[in-house]
Order: sequence, then C-alpha cells, then structure tokens
Amino acid sequence: MSNPCIICVAITGSVPTKAHNPAVPTTVSEQVESTHAAFEAGATIAHCHVRNEDETPSSDPERFAALKEGIEKHCPGMIVQLSTGGRSGAGHERGGMLSLSPDMASLSVGSNNFPTRVYENQPDLVDWLASEMIKYNVKPEIEAFDLSHIFQAVKMQADSRLKGPLHIQFVMGVQNAMPVDRDVFDFYVKTVKRIAPDATWCGAGVASGQIALNEWSIASGGHTRTGLEDNMRIDRNTLAPSNAALVARAVELCEKYERPVASWQQARDILGLPLKA
Repeated sequence: MSNPCIICVAITGSVPTKAHNPAVPTTVSEQVESTHAAFEAGATIAHCHVRNEDETPSSDPERFAALKEGIEKHCPGMIVQLSTGGRSGAGHERGGMLSLSPDMASLSVGSNNFPTRVYENQPDLVDWLASEMIKYNVKPEIEAFDLSHIFQAVKMQADSRLKGPLHIQFVMGVQNAMPVDRDVFDFYVKTVKRIAPDATWCGAGVASGQIALNEWSIASGGHTRTGLEDNMRIDRNTLAPSNAALVARAVELCEKYERPVASWQQARDILGLPLKA
C-alpha cells in the first residue's frame, strides 16, 4: 500500500443549518467537537466556515480565531483551512481572517453560477486574496468550479501571484455549475497532470455526488473531501449523524482501493506544510 490519501472534512459551510440536519455544527464549540471526532476518524484537513449566533454565515476574524485555536488545541497537527468564500462576506471582508496565518485557505480564481446567483470572484479581488496568502504564508486550495479555473491558477503561479506547487480541488455537483460527470472528472485529472505536473489535487462532490467524487478521487490516486457542508445524508433516506460518519465512509473507500489514509504528518509532507503539533 502506498500513495496516502488526504481526507478533508468540510465541517459546516455557509448554507446548511440545524433545520436541515441537527448534526450541523454552527457554534465554535460544536465545530471543535465535530472536527475532533472527524480527526479521530481519519480527516487531516478541516475546511472551516463560521456562523453568527442566528446560524447565518460570517467572515468575523474573531470567530475564525476562536475556531482555529480550538482545533489546534484539540486536534494537534491537523491542517486548518479557512474559507474565503463569497457567501459569508464581500470584498476584502472575505480575506479578513488571513492575517491569522492558517495553514491553508480556499481560493476561487474565477466566477460561475450558483443555484440562485452568480458567484462573483472579480480578478482584482482574486489577486488581493492571493497576495494576502503570500503575505501571511497561507497555502491556497484552488477551488475549481470550472475548467477555466484550473488554467487560471496555473497562469497565476507562472507569474508569481500564487506560490507553487498548487493544490487544486475539483468541485462538482453545485446546481448551475459543473455537474458530477465522470468524463469531465477524468479530463480534469488529465489536465492537471499535463499543465501542473507538480500539483496535488482533490475531488469534492455536492449532495448525492459526494460519494461518487470520494470514490473517483480515491481510485484515481488523488485526495478527497467530505463533510456536512457538501452533503447532509448517508443515503437518500438517512441523515448523516456526524461529520465523522462521512469521514468513515471515505476511509472505507480508501481500504477498498488499498490507499492508506494519510496521517497528519503525511498530509503536511504531501502538501509542503511545516510539521507542528
């Protein structure tokens, strides 16, 4: 067995609430507890959003700081990845937490349609977020909602707006954006290997597409993302009881395809992040 698989757990997101699934962690204490269970189950990256008291999305740096501190205390070595997504803020507000110097942060390098609106990522904002990540030594995770986003990230690395090697996540299954399609997925993998041969990559599927992206990514030698942000069900009729349960499902797929689950030390080595605990 070789080629360890990094499992990222997206614990909360900006959309799911307890009305959708009571297991969605929305307070900092709930998020830390849920992340710890997912870490114990095999996840080594925590993709983090924060919420206001009424469960609405937030970009409050103080909330991010409290969550980052809690994860680092209770999940020593786990990679903390903070979201700069557009549902929880606008303009520079989206990068206000980067001064906390998390290990990683998400970065969308282009725009696309979402279910009810356009997810806008204007070039000047993308450049500013990228520059803040360089300033605070934060490794970006490129969220590729479209093929063009992969090419844009490679271009940004080539002209030093992004530090390499890149870590690219294929996001599939968002309504009105890229659907869950195996031929497209395979072409994404082929394209990354061709134009960014030193990059690492990860697959993230939304809703019922989560398990498909988990399996495709693991079987194809990449890394994968799971968690309640993207999918709140174990199957069509059953709500997921926790983030850890979704991580456990990804671990089972790693066993099926004889991929060891990456330890936090291995995950940091694969992604070029310093060891710390």
